[in-house]
Amino acid sequence: MASILPPFPKFVFTVLEPISLVAAFIVAMISPEWFIQEQVVISRHLPISDNARAVALQLGMAYLLMAMVEIAILSGTQEAKVVRNYLFAYWLGDIGHFVVTYRVLGWERVGNVTQWNSMTFGNIGVTVFLFLTRSAYLLGLFGPHKKGAAKLA
Repeated sequence: MASILPPFPKFVFTVLEPISLVAAFIVAMISPEWFIQEQVVISRHLPISDNARAVALQLGMAYLLMAMVEIAILSGTQEAKVVRNYLFAYWLGDIGHFVVTYRVLGWERVGNVTQWNSMTFGNIGVTVFLFLTRSAYLLGLFGPHKKGAAKLA
């Protein structure tokens, strides 16, 4: 990979995050019903509509697209400004993802980590980890880009 990222963010953004996105794609494709029902921890599962199933499948496809774009951009460019802008856009997306999850789950469910299922862990725990890693990168806490990278504007 030709990534200009320092080692830790390179691993997180070109290996871990794409793997998690592909995993979400696979789960949404294999079992959209489970994917939808696990979004909110409830005691019983209700049948889902064709509309909900279509949305889950489309979201799964969006996850796959995100993984491919992330690998292509972060591994294929030597321009620091492109990498920084890309990760800033995802940083904003992390905020939106957390806010939407919080609005649906409410503080009681968000704050009760012991009751999280795998979907909640992904929607909150993984998103917060990625947000913090992106924040540290954007603040320059991982050090400079690899040599030969274009200067940040």
